[in-house]
Amino acid sequence: MLRVDGRENNQLRECTLTLNVNRYAEGSCLVSLGHTRVYCTASVDDRVPPFLFNTQQGWVTAEYGMLPRATSDRNDREGGTRVGGRTHEIQRLIGRSLRTVTDMEALGSRTIRLDCDVLQADGGTRTASIVGAYVALAQACGWLMEKKVLKRWPLLTEAAAISVGIVAGEPVLDLCYTEDSQATVDMNVVMTAKKEYIEVQGTGEGRPFTRDEHDAMLQLAWSGIMTLIEKQKQALAAVGPYKKG
Repeated sequence: MLRVDGRENNQLRECTLTLNVNRYAEGSCLVSLGHTRVYCTASVDDRVPPFLFNTQQGWVTAEYGMLPRATSDRNDREGGTRVGGRTHEIQRLIGRSLRTVTDMEALGSRTIRLDCDVLQADGGTRTASIVGAYVALAQACGWLMEKKVLKRWPLLTEAAAISVGIVAGEPVLDLCYTEDSQATVDMNVVMTAKKEYIEVQGTGEGRPFTRDEHDAMLQLAWSGIMTLIEKQKQALAAVGPYKKG
């Protein structure tokens, strides 16, 4: 199948991870995946939610937003009580995914808040947010280790995510917006570097899908996510346990 941007079915869009894009945040990363751009920051807060009082355990949480001109038409800015259902769903997915790979006891009685702001959207904003937010989270953990606040590294493994789907009857990796709008099946997959699944969100948008199609999409997602995790490791080469030598 000839894809709209000329890629092979199993080919990721070009991905770059730019660190230290915010001079104030304990961690920051601009993730570019094709034409999708997401600005991710990690902020350390020496407090925890009330349900974790006196537990000596930490917390990781996320907020996600799409800036007003991230798409072809201007959308209204969300904030306060004006947060849509899609936004709630995505920020819960980001937080849930990164809590899964964090040792909360090692993190101690503090919260790391991840903010993911979509600067430009061309499909895959939630999965790109997870890729960039992990990098920002790792930077924040590195900052805490340098301050000698933590006794041990709190991240258990890397986590990344990608979209897959069935377009024109064929399984494809990393859907841009045009493909996403035409997909008969849409799936988002979150995995760890240990090749474990954190979350699989699959929906038959235009028709049901078969077990063989399901397995083919998961295989594409696995290969794409392992590539993204390598990019995360390379970007973090000067942070914490990623330091060479």
